[in-house]
Amino acid sequence: MAKIERFEDIDAWKKGRVLTRRIYAITNEGAFARDFGLRDQIRRAGVSIMSNIAEGFERGSGDKEFARFLSIAKGSAGEVRAQLYAALDVGYLAEAQFDELTELATEISRLLSRFMQYLTATS
Repeated sequence: MAKIERFEDIDAWKKGRVLTRRIYAITNEGAFARDFGLRDQIRRAGVSIMSNIAEGFERGSGDKEFARFLSIAKGSAGEVRAQLYAALDVGYLAEAQFDELTELATEISRLLSRFMQYLTATS
């Protein structure tokens, strides 16, 4: 694996950014925009994915600590997925929006799992 120089080069971070942008766009519409609790929670979870990847990378404290931050980011991706189900169930999302965002969050989780496995194997 090539050496990553910046957190912005990490694929999971890039996809987390896309997911967060989509979450903000969708939560600005209709009834979702007025459900402050769910809207704010899903936004925070999306931002948490990006933030934990960046923080873990920037600390430069070694692979074990970085993997811990990636694990937190992975948990946030799961949190987004759970909140997407809630949004679907109350009618805030169309099935296609739900499918798109769930697939993206799942892909981020897979990327983070593989990255954590790599860090564990090389440390």
